[in-house]
Amino acid sequence: MKKKVLLLGNHGFVIYNFRKELIQRLLKNGYDVYISLPYDEKVDVMISWGCKFVETSVDRRGTNPKTDLKLVGHYLKILKDIKPDIVLTYTIKPNLYGGIACRMLNTPCINNITGLGSGFSGKPALKFLLTNLYKVGLKKSKCIFFQNTEDMNTLLENKIVRGPYELIPGSGVNLNEFKFMKFPAEDNLNFIFIGRIMKDKGIDQYLEAAKEVKIKHPKASFNIVGFIEKSQSHYNELIDEYVREGYINFLGYQSDVRPFIQEASCLIQPSHGGEGLSNVLLETAAMGRTLIASNIPGCKETIEENINGYTFEKKNTKNLISKIENFIDLSYKEKKEMGHKSREKVEKEFNREIVVNAYLKQIESILNKQ
Repeated sequence: MKKKVLLLGNHGFVIYNFRKELIQRLLKNGYDVYISLPYDEKVDVMISWGCKFVETSVDRRGTNPKTDLKLVGHYLKILKDIKPDIVLTYTIKPNLYGGIACRMLNTPCINNITGLGSGFSGKPALKFLLTNLYKVGLKKSKCIFFQNTEDMNTLLENKIVRGPYELIPGSGVNLNEFKFMKFPAEDNLNFIFIGRIMKDKGIDQYLEAAKEVKIKHPKASFNIVGFIEKSQSHYNELIDEYVREGYINFLGYQSDVRPFIQEASCLIQPSHGGEGLSNVLLETAAMGRTLIASNIPGCKETIEENINGYTFEKKNTKNLISKIENFIDLSYKEKKEMGHKSREKVEKEFNREIVVNAYLKQIESILNKQ
């Protein structure tokens, strides 16, 4: 009889983009794979591979206790219906509430800390709540995968994690899908932001920096790829204003970011925190582009200062501007060399096969002990 693996996530697109190699290996190795997450167009693709889908609504940003309790109940029902041999959880709410459900039913679980989220470093009351939820949700985990050392140390120092854990290189990057691309032409000063448009992602700093740099360097171009979070709709008006003034180009959500990375010389990620390990930085580095990012856990690991990019103090627009100008002032040869160094770093440290093999090793070890 086939062993059953259940994945809990909060977004079909994310599971498809960052876990597809693992899912395909599990299917190839003879496992029944179930996915529990909100429906989107990528779900049909995963079903075509052989996955079984259970639609699950997950409010990624909400903090309503009643809604979250319903999610625990929903996970309990799924576990009772499917009776998985092992559960893999990703992102905050599936980790917390999926972990609680697995603990209640004594179902083996592997959690992946894809970032602690801004709430963990925010208001004391919210941090207290999250700390206790993590203690409950992760207590019986068979293994906890961490994507950066700061998150790992935070949960260890707070005695939230006491069982087996392992540090992995984020989600890794598929080096065949994100191939090295020839660096853009010498006169290209194309910068790009890729991500959800919200305060915590540092969009304010990006907009402010784009405006100031564009005034001083008219040939520079600042692009934004991503969607505006519904809870932060005020950015619609602000971005429209910056587009009218000619400071930025807003390209909206794109299912394939590779053509836009290819046209850019440098990616800017001004996130305030809560990153596990930034997939956007890994993908951009794999394509041979320079990186500029906040000096925070989940971003700084991808950058060697002055080698393949620059880091700057989070929320510090002036510091960000200075790093952008450092890049602009480089010779064309130096810019290209930075791009090559980005690719070399990813090949050496962040190949997705490292992550897939870590999962398969843990899954096989846990199931063999049952």
